[in-house]
Amino acid sequence: MTDAPRITDSHCHLDFPDFGDEIAGVVARARAAGVHRMVTICTRLKNEPAVRAIAEAHEGVFYAAGTHPMSAAEEPLATVDQLAALARHPKFVGIGETGLDYHYTADSRAIQQTSLRIHIAAARQTGLPLIIHARAADGDMARILTEEHRNGAFTCVMHCFSSGPDLARAALDLGFYLSMSGIAAFPKSHDLRAIFAAAPLDRILLETDAPYLAPPPHRGRRNEPAYTAHTAAVGADLFGLPLAEFAARTEANFDRLFTRAAAPARAA
Repeated sequence: MTDAPRITDSHCHLDFPDFGDEIAGVVARARAAGVHRMVTICTRLKNEPAVRAIAEAHEGVFYAAGTHPMSAAEEPLATVDQLAALARHPKFVGIGETGLDYHYTADSRAIQQTSLRIHIAAARQTGLPLIIHARAADGDMARILTEEHRNGAFTCVMHCFSSGPDLARAALDLGFYLSMSGIAAFPKSHDLRAIFAAAPLDRILLETDAPYLAPPPHRGRRNEPAYTAHTAAVGADLFGLPLAEFAARTEANFDRLFTRAAAPARAA
């Protein structure tokens, strides 16, 4: 697919054991599919050195780090200083993922909210975008993001967005971005596709969340960054655009939000 349009997988997990020692092959397949950049996400800060090493070893691979909300009760609370220190690395491009997840871990909602506010403060201090995971917590998520934004602006992407229209509207009203994953390509995701179709095109990003949530025709198997191309095709159809134009628009969106990852791309 050498003539494939250039796109970015804004959220994957290349350090997860699903990939084992295949990372070089995964990155090569992504490039062959037109996915020239990837952001690999650290979800537990104790794993940051391993995630950083992956980014350092591969051109076009960047990274972010934070404490996933489902791990917030198990991990030491991050500090703003700790996150800001990590952000000094030139390939560190975002704060998170952080957020709220009440689907499986509602009993830890208080510590999740504390952790989220710490990550927001770090995003505000560093000027790097916040990467948000939200599940079954739309009301609290909209409230906290709105409260904190009033205390001082920060940028943000709602990663793998699959929440309801009210949270989408709250996030967009704050100037945030919605990231489209393979879920948007699932046949039954009509309501989710409608939310994306109603959003401004200049606020849409693409991602895999690999190794999870592979889009058709790979659904049910291990996801990988190359498959961002399938979600991009669904997004292009949703917005009534040629794939090349939709890809170019989402690239511009990524560059605008993840400014640290944009500079090398422009120089390439």
